[in-house]
Amino acid sequence: MIRIQDLTVKNFMSVGNTTQAVDFNKQQLTLVLGENLDQGGDDSGSRNGTGKTTIINALSYALYGQALTNIRRDNLVNKTNNKGMLVTLAFQKGGKEYRIERGRKPNTLKFYIDQKEQELTDESQGDSRKTQEDINDLLGMSHDMFKHIVALNTYTEPFLALKPNDQRAIIEQLLGITILSEKADLLREATKITRDRLTEENAKIQAITNSNDKIKENIDRLHSRKKAWIAQNKQDRDKLDKAIRELEQLDIDSELEDHEKLKTWTEDSKHLANLTKERATVERALEQADNNVNKLGKELDELETAKCYACGQELHDDKLEEMKDKLQKDYGDATVYQLSMAEKMQKVEKLIEEIGTLDSKPNTFYETAKEAYQHRSNVDSLKQSLKDKTDELDPYSEQIDDLEKTAIQEINWDTVNELTDTKEHQDFLYKLLTNKDSFIRKKIIDQNLAYLNNRLTHYLDRLQLPHSVVFKNDLSVEITQLGQDLDFDNLSRGERNRLILGLSWAFRDVWESLYQNINLLFIDELVDSGMDANGVENAIGVLKKMGRERQKNIYLISHKEELASRVTNVLKVIKENGFTSYDNDVEVMT
Repeated sequence: MIRIQDLTVKNFMSVGNTTQAVDFNKQQLTLVLGENLDQGGDDSGSRNGTGKTTIINALSYALYGQALTNIRRDNLVNKTNNKGMLVTLAFQKGGKEYRIERGRKPNTLKFYIDQKEQELTDESQGDSRKTQEDINDLLGMSHDMFKHIVALNTYTEPFLALKPNDQRAIIEQLLGITILSEKADLLREATKITRDRLTEENAKIQAITNSNDKIKENIDRLHSRKKAWIAQNKQDRDKLDKAIRELEQLDIDSELEDHEKLKTWTEDSKHLANLTKERATVERALEQADNNVNKLGKELDELETAKCYACGQELHDDKLEEMKDKLQKDYGDATVYQLSMAEKMQKVEKLIEEIGTLDSKPNTFYETAKEAYQHRSNVDSLKQSLKDKTDELDPYSEQIDDLEKTAIQEINWDTVNELTDTKEHQDFLYKLLTNKDSFIRKKIIDQNLAYLNNRLTHYLDRLQLPHSVVFKNDLSVEITQLGQDLDFDNLSRGERNRLILGLSWAFRDVWESLYQNINLLFIDELVDSGMDANGVENAIGVLKKMGRERQKNIYLISHKEELASRVTNVLKVIKENGFTSYDNDVEVMT
């Protein structure tokens, strides 16, 4: 049996720097009432926001590292002090004492067994996956299961409102089918290892088989390639020989000489053309110079008559001398230019005479000498290629010799046969564990589902819910009334709360019958909401009987102070000056 003993909280949500404690050893039924002194504290409206739900959030945080409700871890730290959050939970199981200390700012996680602190592998986030796994194994339930059988809260999505897959996960865990799934997961990993080894061994054998088969295929293929290579080599040599003979029909040396002659002829032809053009130009300039000298000489003669050669008027002596000087200068310049043109004409005529008459233009096979030189280079290259082809050895003979000496590897089937037998056995077991129709799964469901439905009917009758709620063999749940199917959302609030309570108690009975008892049960405001006086009375009757006959410590969180007369104990949660305190006598652990 798991017996949760006491809880201490500090700087957790509305609890401040003064450590608060809750004693869970008070048996039977305890009413948790709030009193908000910051809001007057004397009416029902001042019972909200006191920190009642903080107790189950702290309980959940201590056990699982997360609140019961959807609150981020950092938001669990008291906002006023903003540091030093610490939750401590003590419980017993199997004659051993356990204590969990968990907090943030700074992050911390300590786990004690019989007052001996356990070593953690990772405290970087105030958490340790391995330690949490150890705690979960010790509790024997997931956080989701905890919310449905230990700490019932109005903010927790009801089981019947969950998606079918989520419902199935909880039911499978409850009925013990999850254990089969866990075993199946382990078996799946083992099967994967076997399958991988088998694949590896088969790959090795296949590789050997393929290698043995391909040795002969490769030898045959290489022989074919060798034959084709010999034929291709001869064909290439014949083509090269033919190309060489065709190219050698041209006397390339004579061709190159003709290109040299053509080069000289082209240069002389171009020079002669330029000289001829220049002679015509000089001839025109010389003719013009002759005309200019004659013209200026005639003007000088006329000047001797002392008349203006331009207008015919008589000139005075000064004017006459001035004009005579100018004409003599122009005549002198013209004569010099005439002589220079005559000399230039002589030079041009001499150059033309030196070139003489050109022979006919030499004929060549190629247009350019570069092409002729390329011809020679091609011949040399082809001759080298022919020599290389002649000297070339086929590349296949050596490969064929090596392959013909390769031995066929022996195949050992023992390992493969052994692994195949192992895998077939593992596959059989896996199907046995996972198949919905397997006798193991069916036996577990038949045994435990009947008990679940029996306990659910019992509690719904006690709560006077006029509906039939039955879990079927496929683990789906059916809600009916007078033969008509109903949805959970179609029920009234009071009906839904009765069904939530009955289902939770039935879950708890199945859990404790299969695994272990747990002393603690929290019901947070489910009895308050939507239930009439008769429903409340019936619910309290069930809880009181559960506490009395089964030694349960049951805590009923409520706004209804009138319920105090129907319970064994009252725990007051007081809110004053923004901080929560608990009215109890439990020794505070520091």
